[in-house]
Amino acid sequence: MHQPPALSANRPQGLVDVLDRILDKGLVVAGDVKVNLANVELLTVQIRLLICSIDKAEEVGLDWWRYDPALSGHGEQLKRENRDLRERLRTLEEKLERLAPGEDVKEQK
Repeated sequence: MHQPPALSANRPQGLVDVLDRILDKGLVVAGDVKVNLANVELLTVQIRLLICSIDKAEEVGLDWWRYDPALSGHGEQLKRENRDLRERLRTLEEKLERLAPGEDVKEQK
């Protein structure tokens, strides 16, 4: 019966070790995909991908997710503020219409 070789210190790294190293150090993938037909460029897709931990991203100055309403939890607050501002604008337009009847105040630029 054949036994597997003993594990050595220079064995291949496991997936967890590789992911840990990538998240700690970071990984950048960049490339372009171009579609040509008869020497006419139809489409160009530029791909830029950065894979790293949040700590590493902040260390290099990337923190866009803090300000993205869909990711930061501020989306509902912004919707509420937008709704309140629209209501205030509607109220102001109604008051202005009562002061100057007959003029279209919404379309003036």
